[in-house]
This record gives sequence, structure tokens and C-alpha cells, in this order.
Amino acid sequence: MKKTILLFILITLTMSATQAQQRYAVIDTKYILSKIPEYKEADKKLQQLGEQWQKEIDDKQAVLDKMYKNYEAEQFMLTEELKKKREDELFVREKEVRDLQKKRFGYEGDLFKERQKLVKPIQDKVYNAIQKIAVARVYDFILDKSEGITVIFADPKLDKSDEVLRELGIRN
Repeated sequence: MKKTILLFILITLTMSATQAQQRYAVIDTKYILSKIPEYKEADKKLQQLGEQWQKEIDDKQAVLDKMYKNYEAEQFMLTEELKKKREDELFVREKEVRDLQKKRFGYEGDLFKERQKLVKPIQDKVYNAIQKIAVARVYDFILDKSEGITVIFADPKLDKSDEVLRELGIRN
């Protein structure tokens, strides 16, 4: 029993000493990106493209909705052959709208590709600056408090976001 308690105390002290040696910092990538003019421009351009493409889809959907209403109103007067022809046309138009939506906003769609082209190089610069600071300051961990993980409390002295901005050559 005494050996078990002694072993437990020894393990606890070892873990405490190991944790005391770990160095970490906290950053806020949202804050960092909001201070980078290129990112703001890229984000604005992406929003404009998204709105433009959404309007294109909405316009096509409005035409499709009108076609459906016209068909519903006229279907009783149409022959079976004409009904089939109109239904096929509605089906094709509906598929076109879905395909356009997928092409513009789907996984690896136009918006995704444009985001990769405009934003990824900026994110890579930020990541490289963070990595450079981590190596220079010998941090074991750098936590991002903006999204993804939850940081319930972070001492403001640990926030190195401004250092990352300085590394990128951006002054507050």
C-alpha cells in the first residue's frame, strides 16, 4: 500500500514537472486576418462573387417557379404528350439550377476554388509567421482562440497575435 501511494506521488510530481516545462502561447487568427489588408480585399471579393452567383441562381429559380405555376394552371388542358414534354422540360430546368448551385457553391465549387486562390496564400503567410515565432520562442503549443478549439480563459499576456502581425510587417 505504501509503495502504491509513493508511486502515485512520484508520478504526480513527474507530471507536474513536465507540465511546468511546457511553453505555450495563444493567438487569435481572426484578429490577425482582420488586420491584413490583402485578406480584407480577398474576403470582400469573395462576398461579391458569392452574391453575384447567388443572384444568378435566384433568377433561374424564379423562372423555374413561374414555369411550374404555369404548368399547374394549364395541365388540365394539355394532352398527355404535351404534359410529358412540359414535365421533362421542368425536370431539365430544375436539374440545371441544382447543377449550377453545386458548381458555384458545392464542395470544390467555384467559390471554394476562388477562396483557395485568394485566401490560402495569406493564410500560409500567417502560418509561416506563427511557426517562425514558435521556433524562435521555443513554444511547445500555440493555441488559436478564434475558432475550432475552445479556450475558456487565456491570460492576455499569452496572446501573441500582435507578434504575428509584426512578423508579417503589419503595425497596429
